[in-house]
Amino acid sequence: MNIIVCAKQVVDVSEIKVDPNTKKPILLGIPQKISDIDKNALEEAIKIKEKHGGKITVITAGPSNAKERIKELLAMGADEGVLVTLPEKSDYHVTSNLLAGAIKKIGNYDIVLCGEASIDMFSGQIGPRLAGILNIPQITYAQKINAEKEKITAERNMGELSVTTESTYPVLVTVTKEINEPRLPSLMQILGAASKPINEWSADSLVSALTPKVETVELKGVPMVRKNIIFKDNIDESVGKLVDSLTKEGVLR
Repeated sequence: MNIIVCAKQVVDVSEIKVDPNTKKPILLGIPQKISDIDKNALEEAIKIKEKHGGKITVITAGPSNAKERIKELLAMGADEGVLVTLPEKSDYHVTSNLLAGAIKKIGNYDIVLCGEASIDMFSGQIGPRLAGILNIPQITYAQKINAEKEKITAERNMGELSVTTESTYPVLVTVTKEINEPRLPSLMQILGAASKPINEWSADSLVSALTPKVETVELKGVPMVRKNIIFKDNIDESVGKLVDSLTKEGVLR
């Protein structure tokens, strides 16, 4: 199996704070990491490789410092890394086309694995967009995967329902957080990752004249302010007042 895993470098969202005056998120100095669900995608790729053999290539679209994050994925078990440098202005249209260009350049592949969404934006767009550009089948929200020689079967999380879907290769699969627990690399694997190749490809070398379709005008945080309302009546009356209050706020209907 030749497997490609798309992974994104993101800020650690748990460390983000909002400036109380400007309402803008404070991003300076926040550590970077690989989006959590993308690590689930890599873990699943490693399991498939352990079963069938093959090669795992990880692709990241981002700045040059994303190479350090790619090394983490190489330490986990990927064989090769590709960094696609993003232009100054990019959106999902630009990113998905650049990732697709990198996948086409790699050429021979059976499975493309992605997280269902990145933990920073959580739009869930990249996987389906990639499948459309590459013109291959897609299976989204996979919570269990069984890759066989001629086909792949996935159990999909559809909220209240679980749907089992089959596909031939090549195929793109997006996975959920529940699919596995990503492994922690050993010290020897971390040291060995330094000898694994990381190729850096410019945006122009993959796709020319890409223009974003969406412009981000402003980014603001949503302040969370507690009302500090305390009901001191007996339990029955307090519960009634709480329900009325939540209904007026639109929380309950």
